[in-house]
Amino acid sequence: MKLFCCSRKTLLAFLSAVTLAAGALAGDFFIRDGDRVVFLGDSITEQRLYTTYIEACALARRPDWKLTFRNVGWGGDTSWLRQRSHPDERELFAADSASQQKMVEDAVGRGLGRDVLPLKPTAVTVKFGMNDHSYQAFRPDIFGAYARSQEQIAKVLQANGARVAFLTPQPIEDKRPDPDKDARNQSLRKFSDGLKTVAAGTGAVFVDQFDPYMAILLREREGNPPAFIGGGDAVHPGPIGHTVMAWAILKGLDAPAFLSRVEIDGASGKLLTAQGCRVENLKVSEGTISFDRLDETLPMPIDARAEPALKLAPILADLSRYELQVSGLAAGSYEVAIDGERVAKLSSEELAKGWNLTTLAGPISEQGRQLLNLVVKKNDLFYNRWRNVQLYAFPAWAQGPESEARRSAEVARLDQQIADQEARIDEVRRPKPHQFTVKPAPQ
Repeated sequence: MKLFCCSRKTLLAFLSAVTLAAGALAGDFFIRDGDRVVFLGDSITEQRLYTTYIEACALARRPDWKLTFRNVGWGGDTSWLRQRSHPDERELFAADSASQQKMVEDAVGRGLGRDVLPLKPTAVTVKFGMNDHSYQAFRPDIFGAYARSQEQIAKVLQANGARVAFLTPQPIEDKRPDPDKDARNQSLRKFSDGLKTVAAGTGAVFVDQFDPYMAILLREREGNPPAFIGGGDAVHPGPIGHTVMAWAILKGLDAPAFLSRVEIDGASGKLLTAQGCRVENLKVSEGTISFDRLDETLPMPIDARAEPALKLAPILADLSRYELQVSGLAAGSYEVAIDGERVAKLSSEELAKGWNLTTLAGPISEQGRQLLNLVVKKNDLFYNRWRNVQLYAFPAWAQGPESEARRSAEVARLDQQIADQEARIDEVRRPKPHQFTVKPAPQ
């Protein structure tokens, strides 16, 4: 496998690829205007959680961009696309380099050709490894097939005009105080390290979520050995774990942290800063500050089931800085209201320091929840369209022109529903003007 050749020529090419990739991608959000993003992976991707959170964040972040997202995760799948192409795995692992390359090219080509390339992606995230390592101690023969398959996925996707981001798997979370000593996690660590080399060699983006997730597990287990932070099961986290995953992935994709910021001198009633937003009608009357604020973007929607994740990682500081700062206030407590609805009670010190409004109750957070709910429904529609209709195999007795006509009609019906849902998403993700008030809280 040429990727791991150690000749001087190959080493120079490898270092050149690393330099070019780093220079091109540093500080540049992986998702761009006009993108058709596809999430490729196994059952963790098929859960439609971390992918939905990433999608909702990107849609909220740039409401002026034209973006399309599709999830083609498949439970039990691997980098050699086991569930889509069904190669003989014993033969694959035992094959010599030339024979293995042919098997990989066939399996990856058929799997991507059916499930990914027809979507005409411009950006693809690839998350494999959990099933690849077969839940056992590290096996070099399996890893060789994994690395070669990931390289081939990048080659095919890039040849078809798509940028590629490789995501490592997250750790397995069994209820033990030392998850880093789990032989399966040690194997996943090696798979993740190898994936970094594959990404560098192919010019793909590399995103490590294994290390950040493991660091959280170790920290939480130190204080509470039975802690189970991700929810779900050991392999499939629930919304909390998927929100941590989305945080690590979005950071790795260079999603910007800053959204908007308003700074007001409460003593003079002067607007000091308005970044990422427009402020009008600023008034100070009888101790109450009021103003109208129209932001360029929405805060990151947070799944209500996943709010405990905000205590596990600096998610808002890293991904959703939607801030209000009011200095010069007399000491005491103040109520913050949006459109007449009280959303927070803050001290003058907290307001002077600046407050992140992302998760406060109120009309802005409600808009984010509406966006997230619409994205969930759209993704469920596409899953049904792809897996239950497009890939449905008619039994022999039902095959024929009429059956295919019925399939085509149902696909068209679902495509229209998806388009309608995406039109609603585009409406909901556009920021609206809101009136803010800050006034002394009743004693």
